[in-house]
Amino acid sequence: MLTAALTYRNVTQNIDRSLDVVAKSPQVSRESESYLKQIGNVKSIDDFMSNKRALRYALTAFGLGDIAYANGLVRKLLEGGVDRPDALANRLSDQRYRDFVSAFNFARYGEAATSFGRTQEGTVERYRRHILEENVGDQNAGARLALYFQRQAPNLRNSLGLLADAALLKVTQTALGLTPYMSNLSIETQQSLINSKLNVEDFKDPAKLAKFLNRFTALWDLNNPPAAATTPILSAFNYPNVAIGSDLLTAIQRFKSGG
Repeated sequence: MLTAALTYRNVTQNIDRSLDVVAKSPQVSRESESYLKQIGNVKSIDDFMSNKRALRYALTAFGLGDIAYANGLVRKLLEGGVDRPDALANRLSDQRYRDFVSAFNFARYGEAATSFGRTQEGTVERYRRHILEENVGDQNAGARLALYFQRQAPNLRNSLGLLADAALLKVTQTALGLTPYMSNLSIETQQSLINSKLNVEDFKDPAKLAKFLNRFTALWDLNNPPAAATTPILSAFNYPNVAIGSDLLTAIQRFKSGG
């Protein structure tokens, strides 16, 4: 069984070919074709919410497939847009919410929201990348984490984004040698600890990001021998671990149930 380091290197060195294989797989090809046919007819939030297949595809593409059932939350996100500081997507620390709402920005563009490349081929590209990462995870959990971090980290605004996403936090803790029990500390203390060890702006530099992920995969392999390399890590990719106040968390729980 291949190590995380070798699996990650093999995929990234042949990323175009890897994505092409995913794109040509029957299920991905079928779902992508269906999405592209339907999304142009989505002219409002109501249209989007009623087209469950297209909505689930889009959410999955942005790593939010697990909230596809949370109609109230998804609607609240879309209705708020991203232009106002108090919009729900901006109040949540997880970057994936802002990415999704920024792409499907009905609040700003109305009926034209789905006419842009980012909502059409751009979303299809994201979907293919997400499926690739899932497939890699079947071979090695550490390699999937590294691929996800490679894609998400350059877009982070600050270290709070690392704390808000369980998968990003797992990579960070492993690479920096931090105990998972640090999550018992206050958010401010955790952020201060991470800031003392890294600068998220460095992740915008491909060379520095590669060096960080090389360290992560090496340490992952050290802590997870090949026989255990496929240990499930789905909890790190489930409902986003948002670093927010209890009042907002309560509101989100209400949205999950469709309220």
